[in-house]
Amino acid sequence: MSKRILILDDNQDILEIVHETLSYERFEVKSLSVADEVMPMLEEFSPALVILDYRVAGVNGGELCRQIKCHPTYKDTPVIIFSAYVNHDDELFDYGCDAVISKPFDLTELVEKVNSLIS
Repeated sequence: MSKRILILDDNQDILEIVHETLSYERFEVKSLSVADEVMPMLEEFSPALVILDYRVAGVNGGELCRQIKCHPTYKDTPVIIFSAYVNHDDELFDYGCDAVISKPFDLTELVEKVNSLIS
């Protein structure tokens, strides 16, 4: 069975590129564009990894990461945060994420980071 990845990004172009890239790498991918859907989908889909955009409407990706890391069932699920704010990596790690990827990003870097966290 392929490993599952849940992605949140409100930029449809980025969401489609990341979804397509990770699907090509043989991951089972669910993509969301609304932050409120992440926690319910986490429980339904049970991903091996979560990728969150930091800047989304509603709850930001950092707060969602904190919620995931505090959840008894999903606290050990690796979380990557996407951010266009490259100078804030330290602040993003304070949310408990396992990796930060700066936007714009290289798809090879994304795949390598994903593989290193869930292989």
